[in-house]
Amino acid sequence: MNPELRHYLADRRAAVEEALDQYSACPGSPPRLVEAMRYSLLAGGKRLRPILVIAAAEMFGLSAADVMPTACALEMIHTYSLIHDDLPCMDDDDLRRGRPTSHKVFGEAMAVLAGDALLTRAFAVMAEQGRVERVGPARALRAIAELAEAAGAAGMVGGQVEDLEWEGRQAGEEQLERIHSLKTGALFRAAVRLGGVLAGAAESDVARLDDFAAHFGLAFQIWDDVLDVAGDAALTGKGVGRDARQQKSTYVTLHGLEGAQERARAAVQRALEAIAPFGANGWVLQGLAKYVVDRAT
Repeated sequence: MNPELRHYLADRRAAVEEALDQYSACPGSPPRLVEAMRYSLLAGGKRLRPILVIAAAEMFGLSAADVMPTACALEMIHTYSLIHDDLPCMDDDDLRRGRPTSHKVFGEAMAVLAGDALLTRAFAVMAEQGRVERVGPARALRAIAELAEAAGAAGMVGGQVEDLEWEGRQAGEEQLERIHSLKTGALFRAAVRLGGVLAGAAESDVARLDDFAAHFGLAFQIWDDVLDVAGDAALTGKGVGRDARQQKSTYVTLHGLEGAQERARAAVQRALEAIAPFGANGWVLQGLAKYVVDRAT
């Protein structure tokens, strides 16, 4: 990763962390619930999804501060999904971001409720977006609708359902791509699209962003499959080999390790081609796409 991009990511990540800390205070709520919410939400991580919102918005003239409510709302939804995915009734994981998962620390019931609280808090935060003068209520309302669609039954939640339904069976290429385009890709597409929508980008530009994000999300998921086989838990912050234990269909089981790596790199190339018309203005998105397949193995 080049130093300029590294500095950009560190700066935007710090801004997101500060905002998440403020938004998750939740005065008047049960202290143990707030502790559980913040345990997962403030556990670190790359903050990739909120940074994608910010980077896309900045391409069209907005600032990080202008879109911070949406960036944080998206991260809250992502975190709630991780808490629920880690539960014994789902993926049954013990480690997340290098720490015990929520249900291991707070119990299953509180983990479920912490996830529920983060999801609902996300839309309370998102509602603040309409009060940002450079965005306005009309764009904010469209963004809220898009985020709800991406996170719900036709998006992330639907993808998790299909993922569970295919456990123990080998999905084909088409089905596997569908699962991941919903479970993982929906929030990536939402992140990049929302940045453009909030900034009032032309529909043709929002479409380019959507195309980029679809390929970006695919590359990200394929590389996650690679890391589950060849990754280092000390570097990735989560356990490895869980896909095999749960008999999940992955790009590695379908194409082998080298074949999966090739497909991830091809998806990155298609993502770069999608935003080529933006030229130098798209440098952050370009750098993030290349970074996807540089994550530690």
